[in-house]
Amino acid sequence: MSRLKDLYLKETVPALKTKFGYSNVHKIPKIEKIVVNCCSKDAVVNGKVVDAIMADISAITGQKPVVARAKKSIASFKVRQGMPLGASVTLRGEKMYEFLDRLISISLPRVRDFRGVSSKGFDGKGNYTLGLKEQIIFSEINYDKVDKVRGMGISIVTTATTNEEGRELLTLLGMPFRK
Repeated sequence: MSRLKDLYLKETVPALKTKFGYSNVHKIPKIEKIVVNCCSKDAVVNGKVVDAIMADISAITGQKPVVARAKKSIASFKVRQGMPLGASVTLRGEKMYEFLDRLISISLPRVRDFRGVSSKGFDGKGNYTLGLKEQIIFSEINYDKVDKVRGMGISIVTTATTNEEGRELLTLLGMPFRK
């Protein structure tokens, strides 16, 4: 069992139960999945960019990503329907907890001038979305082999019903929110 899942079961669940007064164990919020995605406008001009994005996401998450394709053609952006634009991966179970643990304890502190993540990334239903400006903060990426620094989006989907519950869940798991 991963370190973060063990922390969730032993410390986070009892703390959430006492704070919010859940009568049923199944009402306690938990992390459902984590979606990591990356799209690049350079993929329109150069098709090899998608291969580099897929290699980066695969190294970071340990799972093969799915190619994100354009849903419809947009002439002003020179995008055709079905054209590959990026990649995404959905993590669940043990890989999800391992990735979140590496993100919180290793990768986020490597961000330049890091003062914590914004608490404005909640969607109103307890889910949190985090945008990263560069993929090189992950220790799995070899800095010498990176062709271009790209950003990525990380969405943490929870079963929480409110932002307060989602924020408390992530705070207890160690997410460093800005004060």
